[in-house]
Amino acid sequence: MKKIIPFIIVLILIASCKSYNYSPTIDNDNENSLVKSDTVSISSDENDYEIIIIEPGFNSWLLSTARPEGHYSQQFLESRNALLVQGWNQRNLQPHIYDPNLYEVRIDYDTRTDYGYEVNYKLYNYFIYFQLKYKQQLSSFTPRI
Repeated sequence: MKKIIPFIIVLILIASCKSYNYSPTIDNDNENSLVKSDTVSISSDENDYEIIIIEPGFNSWLLSTARPEGHYSQQFLESRNALLVQGWNQRNLQPHIYDPNLYEVRIDYDTRTDYGYEVNYKLYNYFIYFQLKYKQQLSSFTPRI
């Protein structure tokens, strides 16, 4: 009996350590697919600028957690975005130091261009989301909601 109980316990531990092979599939025909529901297209009616963000969870975070539109002034958003884009692009240029999977694309943001409120609002909130999710700090400002 003393030899059977440890054997049963080891057997139960091994059985409980099953690895789950869960990988979400992307079905382009499904309207609730991962890519469609997690893709945010940011464009301005006033001009021809558009940003497309494909980040799982960002859209729901934007709707549920981020400050509402109108909370920040456009001037505030533009000044923060200029700093955050600069930090992003510096990391993009140093893939040997920073994870190249996080900073895949360089962001072309011209501070002299008026992108409109919506583009600046969603870009700023993406930076906040990105910094909180991946535990990064793109500027001297601590990311917070």
